[in-house]
This record gives sequence, structure tokens and C-alpha cells, in this order.
Amino acid sequence: MQLARRISSLQTNVFADMDKAKAKAIAAGRDIIDLSLGSSDLPVAKPILDAIADALQDPSTHGYTLFHSTQPFRETVAQWYCNKYGIAIDPETEVLPLIGCQEGTAHLPLVVLNPGDIALLCDPGYPSHKGGVHLAGGKIHLMPLREEKQFLPVFADIPREIVARSRLMVLSYPHNPTTAIAPLSFFQAAVRFCQENKIILAHDFPYSDFVFAETPTPPSILQADREKNNTIEFFTFSKSYNMGGFRIAYAIGNRELIGALRRVKAIIDFNQYRGIMRGAIAALKAEEAIVTETVSTFQNRRDIFIKALNAIGWKVPTPPATLYVWGKLPPTWEKNSLQFCLQLVEKTGVALSPGSGFGLEGEGYVRFALVHPPHILQAAVTRIAAFLEEV
Repeated sequence: MQLARRISSLQTNVFADMDKAKAKAIAAGRDIIDLSLGSSDLPVAKPILDAIADALQDPSTHGYTLFHSTQPFRETVAQWYCNKYGIAIDPETEVLPLIGCQEGTAHLPLVVLNPGDIALLCDPGYPSHKGGVHLAGGKIHLMPLREEKQFLPVFADIPREIVARSRLMVLSYPHNPTTAIAPLSFFQAAVRFCQENKIILAHDFPYSDFVFAETPTPPSILQADREKNNTIEFFTFSKSYNMGGFRIAYAIGNRELIGALRRVKAIIDFNQYRGIMRGAIAALKAEEAIVTETVSTFQNRRDIFIKALNAIGWKVPTPPATLYVWGKLPPTWEKNSLQFCLQLVEKTGVALSPGSGFGLEGEGYVRFALVHPPHILQAAVTRIAAFLEEV
């Protein structure tokens, strides 16, 4: 069978290799401690679940969810954004419900890129940002994120001939995998750069609430582009509200971009089940304690995990945000993060994400996801210590 050339770039990656390695370790009888996936282990709060449960008994929620049916959700999002960031939002033209952020970030290149146009992406960065660009026939220019630059891209380093062909830039702060945060001044510079060069600026914002006590609240990209001239932002309920499996998110921003995404969405799917949207509404209207308790839990895990790693001689910086730790590998492994992770899971059952899976600039690092209680995280460090002593 001959398949379309456009999927040739969507091959298996290091995460698929890690998935096979985990399956092999399980088959060999290993007890797996999986720190490779950023899927929260915490439960969804009761008010959210109650709203979804009540909706199940309401037959009016059982049919297709067309755009008009999402109006209560869009209005709640607009009010929540206005309250949090001080930005007026039109729920009719500037908000679009999504079945997870990846739906939005994957479809956006289809509406802004013509074949051969360039998208500016971060390296390291979230792997799925590349997929939509490939499907749209676009080209990718990677912006290196390095520790000495606080893991922020340097726009002046992008070659002028690349800038001239660029139509999209994707940022995401707090950043996965590096855990870096970006100040409002950085976003203001990004908006200026993109406006001067007629580039659409997209901000993937899943960790908007996931910052720890010592860290300022991260800005929305719309605070740097209050007129919404060329920006769009993506928010998910997966992190703040532990709703990863419910697949509910939204895009917010420039009305022309929102309208174009809506046209693409209309030929691919309807919308999320209205009961789940009611749960998301309940989340946005709930007491702030729902989010602060989740963040506090992960801050406690972070502190215990960092202390445990330091105790075995693996010095890593304390992340200011997200549910990850981004650590430089010991010198023996600094050029082969994939092999480190493959051997670690084979010999100890501890699964991590190799930095190379996030891009060339991620080589030499691994990402730990803090998605287990403290005693399991400490057990993982004990196994890691034994592995390092063996090799």
C-alpha cells in the first residue's frame, strides 16, 4: 500500500523506544516506577466530578455538541481570563473549545502555513509541536534553548533569510521540559519581533498555574499583545485540574486565528461532550484551593526529590515551575540520554524521558516527572543510585 508522503516525517521516536523498553522490563518481571510521562496521578476534585456526573443524567447533553452549545463554556473562559489577567475577551469570536491542547497546536499550522513556509520552534521543546508543521507541509527552524540564556530563545540569532520565510513562532512557558519561566518583558520582545516580521505568535500555556511558592505568576502572552493583533494561546485543564484523560482545553486570542481554527475543527470533529464542559466550567468557578493544593503537593514532591538526588551526588537545579525536574546527566552519559534511559529501565524499572526526545539541545539531560508520592520518588532515587554505582 502506498501512503501519503506527508506522514513520512511522523515516524517512531525515542518515546516509542522507551515504551517498548518499559514493556520489555515489565515482561521480565520488573516493578516499574514510571517517571517518564507528565500525567498527574492526583484525583479530579469532587465539584468537577459532581458537575460531570449530574450531566450524565441530563439527556440534553447526550447529542452532538455544536459551537452554539459551547456558549456557557466560552463565556466562563472569557470571564475567568478577564479576572485573572485583566484582559477583555469576546467569548463569541476569541475563544474556541478544544479536545486537548494538542488539537489546537496541531491544527494551527494548517491555517497559517503554506507549503515551504517556516515555523520557529523551541529546541528542546514539546515534540507534538513539530507534527502539525509537517502535516501542513511547512519547514521547521529550531531556536536553541540553553542554560546560559535561561532557556529562552535569542531572536537576534535567527538568520534574516529564515525570518523572511517564517510565518509562525511557537513558545511555551513555563517550559516543558526545561521548567524555565519567562518574564513579561520576554513576551513583549517576542510580540514586537513577530509583529515587525509578520509572524503569528502561538503560546502553549498548559502550566499557567503550575508555579511554586517562590515563583511569580507567569504572564499570558495576551498581556504582551492586549489588542490580540497576532497572538493565540492554548490552555488545558490537564495540569491545573488533573483532567488529562478528559481532553478538555481551549484556544484564546486573535479572532481571525480563532475563526480559522474553528473552520478546520468543523470538518474534523464536533466538540467535547457537554458534561465534560460543565465539569470544566465548575473547575474555573471553583475555589482557588483546588489548584493551590495540587501545586503544593507537587512542590513538596519536588523538594523531597531534589534533596534525594543531591544526597546521591546528582546535583540538579530546583525547578521553579511545572511537574518536572530537568537534570544534566553524569559525564559518562552526557552524549547518550536514550541509552541511559533504556539501560536504567531495563536494570532497575525506573523509567525517565531522555532529553534527546525533546530535540538536539536536550541531549545530555533527562526529564523526571514527579507523578508519584514521595516514598515512591525516594525509592526511584535509591534504584538510580544503585545503577550509577554499577556503571
